[in-house]
Amino acid sequence: MAAVGKPLLFGYFRSSCTWRVRIALALKGIEYDQHPVNLIKDGGQQLADEYKRVNPMLQVPALRIDGVTLSQSLAIIEYLEETRPSPALLPRDPVQRARCRIISDHITSGIQPLQNLAVLKRVGEGSQEWAQHFIRRGFQALEQLLQETAGRYCVGDEVTMADLCLVPQVANADRFKVDMSPYPTISRINQSLMELETFQVSHPSRQPDTPPELKA
Repeated sequence: MAAVGKPLLFGYFRSSCTWRVRIALALKGIEYDQHPVNLIKDGGQQLADEYKRVNPMLQVPALRIDGVTLSQSLAIIEYLEETRPSPALLPRDPVQRARCRIISDHITSGIQPLQNLAVLKRVGEGSQEWAQHFIRRGFQALEQLLQETAGRYCVGDEVTMADLCLVPQVANADRFKVDMSPYPTISRINQSLMELETFQVSHPSRQPDTPPELKA
């Protein structure tokens, strides 16, 4: 049971969207409890009536914080940014801030939804090839975008919301066996980010609901 006033994150260890929020919480030093929602067990615990009251879209994550329950990972991250602005996850410069949002939306709207669990179930046979196709297509554009914006990370040399989106998507690419050699900028940034403790502790292999065989 979550302590009174302590944020509660509803999520799944492998969910890209949940992972983004875990990174944001870690970066901002926010302590929280977790309520695992297994997307596979019992036909998908996110489909239960109990969870529908948390998030009517029947997706993870949801974050209960400050007396409200929020859904949609980027909306959650932006709320954390507005209410707990340090360290900043959006650049101060308006152009750089727009570029950060472009990269984030490119991943969260143009790549990730096309290879999430619900979509792949509908695709059925050939789902891995489907996922590979859309990841490659998205990464071709993302590589070009990052060549214009990147420093050490996606937008310059400070971690931003774009980086929170990038790392889970690269992990998905690895899981679907996408050849990363055509995307050297993406790979370099991902490697730099995974050297940071906040990204390591947020990794799916280190969560309370991670199956024993996948634990780090």
